[in-house]
Parts: sequence; structure tokens; C-alpha cells
Amino acid sequence: MSDLNPFRNAQAQLDEAAVILGLDKATHELLRWPMREHRFTLPVRMDSGETRIFHAYRIQYNAARGPTKGGLRWHPDETIDTVRALAAWMTWKTSVVDIPLGGGKGGVTCNPKEMSEREKERLARAYIRATADLLGVDRDVPAPDVYTTPQIMAWMLDEYETIKGHSHPGVITGKPLPLGGSQGRGDATARGGIYVVREAAKTRKLSGDLSYAVQGFGNAGQFAATLHKEILGSGKLVAVSDSGGGVYNKNGLDPQKLVHHKRETGRVGGFPGAEPISNEALLELDVDVLYPSALENAITGDNAERIKAKIMCELANGPTTPDADKILHKNGVFVLPDFLANAGGVTVSYFEQVQNTYNYYWTLEDVHQQLDRRMTSAFAAVHAMSQKQKVHMRLAAYLVAVSRVAEACKLRGWV
Repeated sequence: MSDLNPFRNAQAQLDEAAVILGLDKATHELLRWPMREHRFTLPVRMDSGETRIFHAYRIQYNAARGPTKGGLRWHPDETIDTVRALAAWMTWKTSVVDIPLGGGKGGVTCNPKEMSEREKERLARAYIRATADLLGVDRDVPAPDVYTTPQIMAWMLDEYETIKGHSHPGVITGKPLPLGGSQGRGDATARGGIYVVREAAKTRKLSGDLSYAVQGFGNAGQFAATLHKEILGSGKLVAVSDSGGGVYNKNGLDPQKLVHHKRETGRVGGFPGAEPISNEALLELDVDVLYPSALENAITGDNAERIKAKIMCELANGPTTPDADKILHKNGVFVLPDFLANAGGVTVSYFEQVQNTYNYYWTLEDVHQQLDRRMTSAFAAVHAMSQKQKVHMRLAAYLVAVSRVAEACKLRGWV
């Protein structure tokens, strides 16, 4: 039976890497836990005049390689353990793409779909009032994540600068362009993932009109649907799903029209010329590339045997449990693990911090070129480790990332 606690999964993945790396006991134990955890209780006045209480978190997992960096999720199921896991994965993510940052994450337990824009603004500002002393371009830098947006980041930046009395746009990334956001941030997560799919396809000797399916149709899923063909030069999208179900057509779906349909109707269901498909059935389609782009634990020991994709690119965080990893590897599914595959987002967030600090902004072409270089280099390092140690790609990515963080901890004299 799969363990669906994401933090225990993150620890189990680290433990496996620690054995192979021969980490000493102190280093291993240090890396198993967040260095700092913060919980907040936020009172927010709603439009009705009622005051609601929200529970919020900010975890700074490890700062050995630089200031902590990580998104802020607003979700009704948010817990301390999901935030811990995501902060751990951010630590490995910044390390595997070799940017000088640590890992952190934030969360608020709420349902933003039931909130007005004014209520969201009040919640965003309340969060910053609680966390302002913890944040800074040289301390901890939030960014958007599930159900948070550039507009929410704009409110947060304004509240932070109001409290501090000075301007420093680099304290929050994923901002709107007029407030110091970076070109290329919107599609960076999916674009980075597809760069590594391109590299993976070369190693697997896959070419031509690769079929693909996308589970989860938020920001990353929508861009995966449209950018796959743009970056790889060809491709056939056969299925897409969101939280309400999915659509399928073995002859192909038009990605641009599907995105338009989702934005117009709020769901992928009912798309003309397609038949319904469940999220579960979509994952088990016989496709060249599968993009899990929703939430954690989509692929477990219960369904891993039925996954037929040749390449699985994890745009979501934690979509695969450790027991599923072993099954997928045994069955020849080439998994591009989340903290490699979806590291494009944090990489361009890092570019945004750099641009904010220098007050000099890059062209879109510059951003794409630098992102491609970083993602290609990260894939090469992980693939080489996979070949050297004869392990699956997730474990190889851990070996690369954890060894870098462990080295930084030792150099600092922490262990």
C-alpha cells in the first residue's frame, strides 16, 4: 500500500540516496528535516463582514546553498506535511539545476475558488504581515504556486514594501511585468519540462510525431499541451484532463482550441470532437509522453503497473510515490522526476531575482536561451549519474542534488 504522506515520501527518497552517497549520520539527519518551520493564524475580514481564520505556513528547508526559494500554495487540503515535502523538493530542485538558492515553501489552507478578489487581496496582505520579517532577497523569496497568481504576488510585494519602507522587487518573483516580473516566467515550468523531454527522447531514440497526454490542465498543463509541438517540432495531443474529468481523441486534439475552451468554460469536459475519459484512464493510455501536471500521489503502487507511457515528465510536484517508482523503472517507463522536470519555474524565478537586483531586464529570447542551457545541462548531469550508478532517474537526480547540498553543509561546518 502506498504511503500518501508527501513528506514521508520525500524523506524515503532522500534516505535511499543517502545510503548510496554514504552520507554520515549527522548530515543525513540534518537533510531529513526543515531547518526552520513557521505557522501562522491569519484573521481576515470577508466581504460579508464576518472574520474568518486561516492557517498558514512558511518553511525554510535548507539555506546552505543560498537564500531559500519557493512558491506559495493556496489550497483547501494544504497541511504542514505537504508544505514540508514541497520545501524539501525545492531544496533538491534548486540544487539539481545548480542555481545558488536553497529551498522553501509556503501554504495557506483555504479555497480561493470561493473567495472574491478583495478577499484574496486581504488574505495576501495578511500573509505578508505575518511573514515580512522572515522574507528578503537575501533570506527567503516566495513565488506563485497552486491557486496563487502574479496579481497575488503584486499585492504581497506592495504590502512588503509598505512595511519595510523601501523598494526591492526581488523579494517576490512571479510578479506582473510592470512590477519587475521576468519575460518568459508564465510558461517556464512547462517549457523547462519539454526541454528535458526533448533530451530524453534523444537518449530513448524516440522521434517523429510523438503522442502525448496531459493530466491536470492548469498553468503548467496548458502550456505543456501547446509547447510540446512548438519545441519538439511535432506531436499529437490525444488526451487532457482536469479535476472534473477529461477528453480523448486518438486522432489528436487541437491544443490551442482546447486551452481556449478551458478558459471559456472553466473545464475541458464537453470539448467538441472528443469523448470523455477519466483522470485514472488517461494516466494509463499507451502514449509516448505523459505529463502528470496536477497534485501529489497520482501514480501509486496501485496503478503503476498499468502506466504505458515511454517517457513520463512530472510537471506536478510529487505525483509518483516511491513504491510506484520501482514498478515504473522495472517496466521501462523513463521518468523525468518532478524536481528536474518542473525546475524551469524556479530557474526563471532566479533569473527574475537577478534582473531585479541589477535593474536590467532580459529579452524573451535571452530567457529562453538561458533556460534551455540550464535544463539541458541538468538533464545531462542526472542522466550521466543514472548510467553510472545504474539507478532510475529520480534516484539519480537525488544523488546529484543531495551531494551538492551536503557538500555546502560540510563546507559551512554545520556537520
